[in-house]
Amino acid sequence: MGFMTRKIILYIICLAVIVSVSFSAVASAEIVVGVKPGDWIEYNVTFTGDVPMEHDVTWCKIEVTAVEGKSVYVDITSRYADGSNETVSSTVKLDTRQIGEAFIIPANSNKGDTFSSYEGTITMSGVEEKSCVCATRSVIYANTSETMFYWDRSTGFLVEANSSSSNFTMFTKAEETNMWQPQIFGLDPTIFIAIVLLMVAVSVLAIFLVRRMKK
Repeated sequence: MGFMTRKIILYIICLAVIVSVSFSAVASAEIVVGVKPGDWIEYNVTFTGDVPMEHDVTWCKIEVTAVEGKSVYVDITSRYADGSNETVSSTVKLDTRQIGEAFIIPANSNKGDTFSSYEGTITMSGVEEKSCVCATRSVIYANTSETMFYWDRSTGFLVEANSSSSNFTMFTKAEETNMWQPQIFGLDPTIFIAIVLLMVAVSVLAIFLVRRMKK
């Protein structure tokens, strides 16, 4: 193999590495929408102190009405302390990384990802396992000077937020959803039922074999 041939091969290898790294960077930056029309989640909200009138919410439901490309359209229904309800429509354009009130972020976000919200820039701090609506979920979390956020990682939906200011504190927690099923003893219902059926089948077989042995 001549010197020029080796040099050409080396150039090809370097080019392949550069292309591979570039592709990986693009793939990791891809915005993934983790919700679909009809998905919803409900929250209970508790607060202390002097909460501004526009924030005295005791319950909230967010329902996805449409998804177009990287834009998610939602209806937000809020119940206030005086018992009145209000529904407003909103759009989250995930491809711009502008997440507004931070109810929804891109699915499968990672530590270090940054987004712009009404509270300023949010940088994802890490991923952990957390109990959310009777199931153990992988969540990604971040905090600003005012709020600690937790989002369900596979859907991007907010599951918990703890906000505080000099005048009040507010705790928002997901209580109901149709996006995942409550677990039974830490297992998905389908897996739990399969285990129960298997145990029943094994028990029946054992009884049958014992009776045959006694004959």
